[in-house]
Amino acid sequence: MKTQVLLCLAASLAIEGWAGQKLSADLQKATGKVEVLVQYRTAPGATESAAVQRRGGSVKAIFGRSRSAAVSLDASALASLAQDPAVISIVPDRVVSARQSDFALTTVGGDVAATSYGLTGEGIGIAIVDSGVDAHWDLANGATTNNGQKGTRIVYAESFLPGKLGGTSASVVKDEFGHGTLVAGIAAGNGWSSTGNQFTTTYRGLAPLARIISLRALDANGNGTDSTAIAAIERAIELKSTYNIRVLNLSLGRPVFDSFTQDPLCQAVEAAWRAGIVVVVAAGNEGRNNTAGTSGYGTISAPGNDPLVITVGAMKTSSTPQRGDDRIASYSSKGPTAIDHVVKPDLVAPGNRIVSLASAVKSALSTAYPTNNVLYSEYQTNGNQGPSYVYYRMSGTSMATPMVSGAVALLLQKDPLLTPDQVKTRLMKTASKAFPATSTAVDPSSGESFTSQYDVFTIGAGYLDVAAALNNRELSSGLAYSPMATFNSTTRQAQMVTDASALWGTSALWGTSAVWGSSALWGTSAVWGSTTVTSTSALWGTSAVWGSSNTSGFSALWGTSALWGTSALWGTSNATAAQGSTWLSIALNGEN
Repeated sequence: MKTQVLLCLAASLAIEGWAGQKLSADLQKATGKVEVLVQYRTAPGATESAAVQRRGGSVKAIFGRSRSAAVSLDASALASLAQDPAVISIVPDRVVSARQSDFALTTVGGDVAATSYGLTGEGIGIAIVDSGVDAHWDLANGATTNNGQKGTRIVYAESFLPGKLGGTSASVVKDEFGHGTLVAGIAAGNGWSSTGNQFTTTYRGLAPLARIISLRALDANGNGTDSTAIAAIERAIELKSTYNIRVLNLSLGRPVFDSFTQDPLCQAVEAAWRAGIVVVVAAGNEGRNNTAGTSGYGTISAPGNDPLVITVGAMKTSSTPQRGDDRIASYSSKGPTAIDHVVKPDLVAPGNRIVSLASAVKSALSTAYPTNNVLYSEYQTNGNQGPSYVYYRMSGTSMATPMVSGAVALLLQKDPLLTPDQVKTRLMKTASKAFPATSTAVDPSSGESFTSQYDVFTIGAGYLDVAAALNNRELSSGLAYSPMATFNSTTRQAQMVTDASALWGTSALWGTSAVWGSSALWGTSAVWGSTTVTSTSALWGTSAVWGSSNTSGFSALWGTSALWGTSALWGTSNATAAQGSTWLSIALNGEN
């Protein structure tokens, strides 16, 4: 009997340990009622809902494509639910928030799309998962009346926020925060409100005739949850054929707490990618975050940490149309990604002090930051010195992301048969790779300076070049997974390792030297720490990034208990406290 009891006890402990591995670190010591996302091995249904109900919980929503469900239950029932063999992981329903172009269009070569190719993005649907999109005049069909517009290009709108009105009209689904409308304008504004003899500057997006599908997942403060974002993503997949949705823009994110393989938000964007939709995601605005002593490295947000999507960092145009004087925005988040060490971002694009569309309602952003409203005198000659309330200025990787989304729409209009992987590889290979070794930026409010290095974890494969991408006819074959990075503690070097199933490798066309640059660009001591760039060459040497005299960042970035530990970079196990509104204070007004 005693032996039997011990065996039962051992089995019980083994089950509890196994179940504990399924629970996110955020939930290990949780108490009271919790809102979680449960990921299953197959799409959940009635059986899984009944299992939740037996434990006193309720299923709020089921997301079949990402094989997960939003569940509300008491924390005391988590361990029991985790023992269900059908369950892969249980994580909190975390908070996601918004990640915040007069010269920008010319800088990336977007003007060439219309002048040389006649491309406008017409017929391509861009789904904007954000705070909603208002029916701005610059989102009209192009044909106008004396009242300002004749029909809107917002062909569908829906809110996924609890208690908010539904419907399929932008007149019902308002942008109370003011972020989604601005994002839509960068991707697809047609410049109607700033075009004519009285205007000195036209504020136009990259794909001015693309369709907009407004999927509201963020509230009036710019915050939502994983479940609202996932619901919006799944609706985009459902509507793909109806509105020819080929692009999904996510100018939002939150800290990384789990591997992308276990994160329901990442699984949702992968479902969209595999459905044939190019997913473009903001890198985040934590590039100045030195909490863990990494000089901002390792701060890419989720779901930008997923290797399938295109993750975008932010550049500054220096208020000139040429690219040569542009510099990285110091707040732009840097790789590698937490936990999985994915090489990110994939690209950089203009994102600093970008002018785009102001929402029709008195948004939270324009109320809190009225000086960001563009003055009439900045773009027209009627003598009015007041704010126009038609255009708004903002900075951040949120703004860089729709630059790439608009470019994707142009590529797909030109060649509708391109797959998401082919779009990603073409943009990365044709990206401009002419950068300085370092640059220094100054925060206009604090006067603090920040030095950035132009390595693969800062600028990815390079600077978006729309003209070069449209002029390229090469077709890749295979998956465009962003590669992983590994660190050799003996040589103190990081190396790029490509997945065997991915298309990157040593081939001349799609190898690392072709996509990420050559030894002529990186040199022997600035970035790679090697004279050759191959699939196993060093990403940086001891004389780069932190320098040989200060290698503390290495142990913080690659150690097992610092950046990747349970307290992580953010210094808290509370997901809500971790995300905060840092992006507003360091990115809203841009930098010098």
